[in-house]
Amino acid sequence: MATGETSTGNIQRGNTLPNGDIYVGNFAGLVPHGFGKYMWTDGTLYYGEWDTSKMTGRGVIQWPSGASYDGDVCGGFIDGTGTFKGVDGSLYKGSWRMNKKHGMGTMVYANSDTYEGFWNEGLPEGFGKYTWANGSTYIGSWKSGKMNGRGVMKWTNGDTLDCNWLNGLAHGKGFCKYASGACYIGTWDRGLKDGHGMFYQPGSKIPCNLEVSECVTDHDVSSASSSGNENVNSGLLFLLQKLCNTWRIRNLFHRPRRISNGTAPVFDDNSGNHLSEDSSTEPLTTGGCLQDSGVDKVLVYEREYVQGVLISEKPKGHDSGMPDSGKTQEHTWQKQAGGPMETIYKGHRSYYLMLNLQLGIRYTVGKITPVPLREVRSNDFGPRARIRMYFPCEGSQYTPPHCSVNFFWKDYCPMVFRNLREMFHIDAADYMMSICGDDSLKELSSPGKSGSIFYLSQDERFVIKTLRKTELKILLKMLPKYYNHVRAYDNTLITKFFGVHRITLKGGRKVRFVVMGNMFCTELRIHRKYDLKGSTQGRSTKKQNINENTTLKDLDLSYVFHVDKPWRDALFRQISLDCMFLESQSIIDYSMLLGIHFRAPYHLKTSSSHQNSPETGISDTDLLQYGEKSSWKGFLLVAHEPGTTVGGSHIRGSMVRASEAGYEEVDLVLPGTGRFRVQLGVNMPARALKVCEDMNTELKNPDSIEEYDVVLYLGIIDILQEYNVSKRVEHAVKSLKFDPLSISAVDPSSYSKRFVKFLESVFPEQD
Repeated sequence: MATGETSTGNIQRGNTLPNGDIYVGNFAGLVPHGFGKYMWTDGTLYYGEWDTSKMTGRGVIQWPSGASYDGDVCGGFIDGTGTFKGVDGSLYKGSWRMNKKHGMGTMVYANSDTYEGFWNEGLPEGFGKYTWANGSTYIGSWKSGKMNGRGVMKWTNGDTLDCNWLNGLAHGKGFCKYASGACYIGTWDRGLKDGHGMFYQPGSKIPCNLEVSECVTDHDVSSASSSGNENVNSGLLFLLQKLCNTWRIRNLFHRPRRISNGTAPVFDDNSGNHLSEDSSTEPLTTGGCLQDSGVDKVLVYEREYVQGVLISEKPKGHDSGMPDSGKTQEHTWQKQAGGPMETIYKGHRSYYLMLNLQLGIRYTVGKITPVPLREVRSNDFGPRARIRMYFPCEGSQYTPPHCSVNFFWKDYCPMVFRNLREMFHIDAADYMMSICGDDSLKELSSPGKSGSIFYLSQDERFVIKTLRKTELKILLKMLPKYYNHVRAYDNTLITKFFGVHRITLKGGRKVRFVVMGNMFCTELRIHRKYDLKGSTQGRSTKKQNINENTTLKDLDLSYVFHVDKPWRDALFRQISLDCMFLESQSIIDYSMLLGIHFRAPYHLKTSSSHQNSPETGISDTDLLQYGEKSSWKGFLLVAHEPGTTVGGSHIRGSMVRASEAGYEEVDLVLPGTGRFRVQLGVNMPARALKVCEDMNTELKNPDSIEEYDVVLYLGIIDILQEYNVSKRVEHAVKSLKFDPLSISAVDPSSYSKRFVKFLESVFPEQD
């Protein structure tokens, strides 16, 4: 081959390498340097700049398949900006890092779908816009290649969904504006309407203040779109599929995939229906249910959905004759959209309290964890078993500097609560990260009746509640017996306590906290919550105060629940044991907190129609996925396999056995949702029968009893009220006006018996 000298002084020559690859170009000594061509034995070709034996600078790569890249390379990797043309006609132009799309870029797919936005490690992540070939668009946030976060989907027919998204599906608060002018404001769960919402017919007054919906507004969308166009014009565009799984250039090319297999958006309700085909843009009443064409048209309806199925609808009121209706509807939307919680931010009234709590828990858990695990002793209990520490802002020999206020910290019975956390398999690192990580806590927007304030960890595994001084004393007093009880009965339904702390602020203000497990930490949406005591006096909720976040009471309950007989027997054995323990501690006023997740409802024609049928929602395909299986009501139960299920926030004892599965431990399979461990009070499948509108009224048509498949979550809460002198006085005074058995304040023995009797009526035995 010819050898010569270039104007730069580098030697230019060609060589055939021992492995058969060929290089022709400039050398610096014995290594390629400058401009040159390199051809691999498989036909892949690179021609461009080299720097001391590595492809660095500008260059072109051509693959035998016909794919090509033209742009920056660095150290042998595609790195910088460049254009990639796929063999299928797809085109990516934008930023790269280490052979992966990273930064800004745009991708035009073979079917003419387009993505413009940010990329991270080969996948869309950040803000971006996806345009389908049919003209539908999504503008908003992405994560790991899927729509995730705030965003707006607009279909070609003019329908628009402004919502939070999760894994490519609408999930959270949002509003949908239909091309007809109708609007629905509510909640979505995995792509399906789920929960309460407001439907506005065309011509009705729609709330204008929707910022609290945590959705992108029309102004934000237009601004984002124009900003995206500017980025496109600047060459800062990008693409949507990971291009390579290896680091080497010759193995870089992989056929890019589009977000969806067709031109339809990646928003699916698991039934094949897309939002643009939503048939619920007209109220139920147009089918001849409620609305009379001879009267004024009702424009606003309150709706409730369960997994995309509309189960109830009632008129909100006429626009005319109600001058404040728009304001009231807007206020209702703000309450529901804001949800029952708000994340604590800098400047929030609880911000410094949260920082102090996180600092204290991080300190004491870190201090107690290295201590070898041992059995608790008598001196581990009581108010004197504590860790005390002062946290100055500037830090000290034992504490780090921090940006909160000076405070004193006290941690009660640290060894006892360390053992309780171990007992329920809570890892110390996970515990600290959940409560003390980078994310803020969430505060309930309305405190409880007792005046206590509740906080949730960001992952919602733990509830933190402020305590009164008397409640702290009761908890410390009962702690030895409580410890023995939960150790002896791992299926106990009593609240799980994981830590008790006190913060003393400047001026002597003391704030006491208890950390508990959250019973409702589940992937499933809790549609109804009930606080059940077994008493009737004052145990109902005003209808005007009810929204989707309301915890209802005894007289509001309109269902009874049928559960598998072994589960019911185990449930009431444990309830009796827990009540005996609370009675021994002179505790009253406790409640059964009941959470209900409804599956898509259907009305059964016969009592035997719960077998594997179309109404159950379980197809033959679903059944074929599992070997050992059985059907209970409308649910699919399979033999438990460790490591295959979605667990709760913490393990709550052994699994319960099902008679339908030959008395085996079982998992609950919800097609399209997941596989869940069935435990006492956790993920318990049941059949709910609506027996009345509420406890004060009969069902209008008892011949058509409504039945629903439900998943139940339950536990005994509020166990820190003793039957003391004040409660005895309350009982005596109220007994003069009301039936003594109907009031909450009764002696512990009577309270326990009434509590169990009431729950037996809620969970009746089946014939």
